Amino acid sequence: MNRLIQSVIDANYADQILTEKQLARILGGSDNSRYGLVKRAMQAGDLVKIKRGQYVLADQYRKHPIHPFRLAQALVAGSYVSMESALAFHGWIPEAVFATVSVTPGRKSADVDHSVFGKFAFRPLALNKVAFLEGVERQTISNQTMLVAKPLRALFDLVALKKYKWQGMGWIVNGMRVDPEYLLQTPRKEFHVLRRVYKHKAVLEFLNQLDQHVAALKAQKRTQKTKA
Repeated sequence: MNRLIQSVIDANYADQILTEKQLARILGGSDNSRYGLVKRAMQAGDLVKIKRGQYVLADQYRKHPIHPFRLAQALVAGSYVSMESALAFHGWIPEAVFATVSVTPGRKSADVDHSVFGKFAFRPLALNKVAFLEGVERQTISNQTMLVAKPLRALFDLVALKKYKWQGMGWIVNGMRVDPEYLLQTPRKEFHVLRRVYKHKAVLEFLNQLDQHVAALKAQKRTQKTKA
């Protein structure tokens, strides 16, 4: 086994995303000697580069495979997983998603096609900075912590990205295939929270219209139960 791999395992960092500073602390020695160890471990397939200065051990040395959502946050610091990726994660849409889509705090879109870990997409939105993480929560999967949008936030991030205008429930139910029952189960306060997030009037109008529509559906269900 490569000395680097054994040293990382002995230091209990096998499941961590490794930075050059961490490797320097674990391995010691000169920059050149560490570079040689890193190069040999990568050539052997024991160490996988995420991006410049960040690495993970290959799956056979980890307790759990690295989760793509965790990788997304390593690729772009401060980002959170959203849109179709978060909706699929929460079970709101039935389709498989073949790229991990995140919202980035930066101003530029980025697409990463990693040879080992697959595709990642990062998209900026017109958001109020102080409310950037409203409706976003920490998720822990296999001891890996990551930021993931709650379903309603993920849906409206997609509305904001695609610049959809409210035309009824057709796009949500037929286009995205979201079961209306999920919206009915969403606390109304989550709609109110998102009003602080978005800058564009069209997104806020979509939010208001959907909020009113869902409230009307809830009232209708209560009336039906009372009559029954």
